[in-house]
Amino acid sequence: MRADARRNREALLTAAREAFLGGDTDAHVEEIARRAGVAVGTLYRHFETREALVEEVYRKEVDELCAAPGELLDQHAPHEALRRFLLLLVDHAAVGKGMGAALESIMATDSPVFDTARSRMADALTRLLDAGTAAGTLREGVTGPTLLRALGGICAMHATEGWQDEARQITTVLFDGLRHGAPRAS
Repeated sequence: MRADARRNREALLTAAREAFLGGDTDAHVEEIARRAGVAVGTLYRHFETREALVEEVYRKEVDELCAAPGELLDQHAPHEALRRFLLLLVDHAAVGKGMGAALESIMATDSPVFDTARSRMADALTRLLDAGTAAGTLREGVTGPTLLRALGGICAMHATEGWQDEARQITTVLFDGLRHGAPRAS
C-alpha cells in the first residue's frame, strides 16, 4: 500500500473511532470521510461497507489491547502486569459501550470478529496468569477464558450510571482473590 493510501486508511479509522466513541454511532460514511479529509470513494476503496469499517475499528482496538501484556510484562512484575491489564479490559468494555450501536451492525453478519477478539483476550490473560503463577505471585488453576468470563460479568453492568468505577472496584477484589493462596504473594 502506498504511503498516501496508508495515511488515508488511518485517517478514516481515526475519524470513525472518534465518531463512534463520541456517541455519533449513526455516523454516515460521508461524514466519516469528510472528518478524515478524504472523498467517500476513498473510504469505499478501503472498506467495502460501513460494517467493514466498524469491524476494522473494533479489530484495531482489540489489536492494541492484546499487545499490552508484552509491554506490561516488560515493565512490571507479572502480578502487577495482570492487575493493569484487567483494568485495561474494563476500559475496553467502555470503548465497546461507546461503539455499541455501531457494533450491532456487524453482530448480525457472519463476522468472526467477536469470537476472535474473545479468543485473543483470553490468550492474553492466560499469558499473564502463567507468568504470575510461574513467579509464585498468583494462584494456580485459573484460566484465561474463565477470568475473561468473570470480567464479562463485571462489565455487563455497563448500562448503569457510574458502572466503570464500580467495575474497577470489583476487578480489584477479583485481582486480590487471584493473589490469595499464591505461594509467594507479596
